[in-house]
Amino acid sequence: MAAFVLRSAPALLLSGMALASCVAASTTPRTGARASTPPGPALPMSPSACPPRDTMVRLDGVARQGGVLRGQLLRGGVALSLDGRAVPLTADRAFVIAFDRDAPATATLGVTLERGCGAFDVPLSVAPANWDIQSVNASITGGVSSAEFQARRAPELESIAAARARMTPGSSEGWRQAFVWPVVARISGRFGSQRIYRGTPGSYHSGVDLAAPAGTIYVAPADGVVILAASTPYTLEGNLLLIDHGMGLNSAFLHSQRLLVKAGEVVRRGQPIGMVGATGRATGPHLHWGMKWQDARIDPITLVDAADPPR
Repeated sequence: MAAFVLRSAPALLLSGMALASCVAASTTPRTGARASTPPGPALPMSPSACPPRDTMVRLDGVARQGGVLRGQLLRGGVALSLDGRAVPLTADRAFVIAFDRDAPATATLGVTLERGCGAFDVPLSVAPANWDIQSVNASITGGVSSAEFQARRAPELESIAAARARMTPGSSEGWRQAFVWPVVARISGRFGSQRIYRGTPGSYHSGVDLAAPAGTIYVAPADGVVILAASTPYTLEGNLLLIDHGMGLNSAFLHSQRLLVKAGEVVRRGQPIGMVGATGRATGPHLHWGMKWQDARIDPITLVDAADPPR
């Protein structure tokens, strides 16, 4: 298994708490069957052939709010879920999971074993994070009236949802890579902070802001496929770019002055993809980099190499 970027914790081998019993296979040989006879259903494995539960799941990293874990199902595992939702697996049973900014303190990995060996749950403890409160001198509706904002916002949100719905697990192997910073710049806004817009509470900050000058080139943090490249500025996001890194993991880049790629293009880690700007709701030039895994909003900092921080 390739080394993962999340090196802060050793790999963990996890097992289930309540284990389903294995079903014994018939030992009666079949004789006299003709070659043209259709094969019967797959026989369950004998208890002695079932894989041990204490070496079933390998996880690299730390489970925490806004964080990402990558791992692998070891021999005998055929399916995985997180809190009841299916987790895509590669051919070698590798996977990525993540936890929303407001994820509860516990989560459950559900492991399904090969035929006859049942299934079991792996409980996970999700560490809490401390989020900052920020006051921002900007309109909560992006400088337009509430009625106009609502009229424009609905189709924008629909197009973003449609783009993310087109993502496929095998679209890219970028999710396996060590991510790089899209631009080397000072962090001016951190993921998870609660923003107050001129006295009005808004939603929490869903990404990391990098304060680079207007026109600065930013690059793809990992391989991926462009699933949305806005042809006109969105109300809040401005010139928006979405990249699918595969396995449900995607990046969003907001406020661009200009986009250098188009929807459908395959991009490589380090490739120029846009220019920093101040379009949409922005108080000055900067790049907002947001990330999601499925429906969970996550902190991009958890994926970049700690040895390469921005200025």
